Amino acid sequence: MSNSNHLSLRQADINDCSLINQMATVVFPLTYQEILTPEQTAYMMEWMYAPTNIAKQMIEESQTYFIAYCDGAPCGYLSVQPEEKDLYHLQKIYVMPDFQGKGIGKYLFEQALNYIRSVHTGPCKMHLNVNRHNKAKDFYERMGMHVHSQGDFDIGNGYYMNDFIMEIDL
Repeated sequence: MSNSNHLSLRQADINDCSLINQMATVVFPLTYQEILTPEQTAYMMEWMYAPTNIAKQMIEESQTYFIAYCDGAPCGYLSVQPEEKDLYHLQKIYVMPDFQGKGIGKYLFEQALNYIRSVHTGPCKMHLNVNRHNKAKDFYERMGMHVHSQGDFDIGNGYYMNDFIMEIDL
């Protein structure tokens, strides 16, 4: 990250659901264009990123969203969710296309770890799911994660997420 770019992060709230949706509408289809069919991408966009579903994730599923800004412009987002007593799940981490390759993914990842450490005392783990064909797996390995397991997860409508479950100790 060059010194000319100022990064900041703020916790999102219910009023940010439309902004998160707008960002996802750009970055999610690009991320998965070579992995998922357009039909599955459309299904997943509605399932995960309709503003009402983002609100449900925040309110009912205890997902904490954060939005990153680079020089005042929204450049990425992440969400973390408690899963078990000593286990958190990094549900989402995305960097907008115009900001990729500038260290923002690393920044977001580190902020997710910092957030978990701030809300959990003592040792714990963080998991995330990454599609088995997604090159982001290499990024997560560079961040210190390793493949813990893998699975094929039925998300409805005949679609599956074929993922590695990666893990890091905190």
